[in-house]
Amino acid sequence: MLDYKLLEALAVVVQEGGFDKAARILHLTQSAVSQRVKLLEEQTGQVLLARTTPPRATPAGRLMLKHYLQVKRLEDDLVGSLIPASSEDFVSIPLGINADSLATWFIDAVRQFLEQEQVVLDLRVADQEQTHRFLRDGEVLGCVSTQDQPMQGCRIAHLGGMDYRLLATPVFASRWFPDGLNIESVRRAPALIFGREDDLHNKVFRKALGEVPATIPSHYLPSSEKFAEFIASGLAYGMLPDQQSATLINSGQLIDLAPRSHIRVELYWHCWNLKSQLLEDLTHILVSQAQMLLGI
Repeated sequence: MLDYKLLEALAVVVQEGGFDKAARILHLTQSAVSQRVKLLEEQTGQVLLARTTPPRATPAGRLMLKHYLQVKRLEDDLVGSLIPASSEDFVSIPLGINADSLATWFIDAVRQFLEQEQVVLDLRVADQEQTHRFLRDGEVLGCVSTQDQPMQGCRIAHLGGMDYRLLATPVFASRWFPDGLNIESVRRAPALIFGREDDLHNKVFRKALGEVPATIPSHYLPSSEKFAEFIASGLAYGMLPDQQSATLINSGQLIDLAPRSHIRVELYWHCWNLKSQLLEDLTHILVSQAQMLLGI
């Protein structure tokens, strides 16, 4: 049998990103937390934690975390069913979400769930093509992702899509794209990209121009809110979802540099296939509200 106090120590070290932070959460000394992780490794005969900064779970450690997260969710549901009014503690639900969804429709989609349940969300933010990794590694119970196939042991639901357009201010466009979008102007004009894993702009180039330049001058700004502001200020051009840009386009502050080459990103909800009422309720509300907000 696994000792769940040891498993909890491993999980909190990974979630909080260090032994010191885990010790504060668990009300233990750093040494005690380290000993628990070490003892779990001895019992399993596996190295479960890479002692990096921050510490990261090994493949064996990720299996342990996945198991711990699922069992904890089921235990929380059981306690809530047996003695629903016995505790004022909130239940934490870790989820993976992409920044654009978080900045636009996600909060509205889960508002009803948060109002009716005693829960707090532990949101892990990454690119929509990367959030699936959080679920695979056992760090979250569910995620919003572009992956359209369920992982083993998980279920999937289509949420809808977000349309992205390559936008700039009229002044920026007249300066850098006087002859319209072409490969030479793309090589010279300063672009705004969310992060180095972001590939949406290349998809537009491929669709509109038939090729992707090897390099382009780029700002990197991993903030959805400031991203739109940066483009609207006339400092760069970049990809924005309709949910953020519609008002700016309608007012004439931004124009579409490639009107026939927008990119639609389909989003899916993935979660572990657990018999958890709380996870069932979250899934039902999130999916139904997202489909309404995203226009399915």
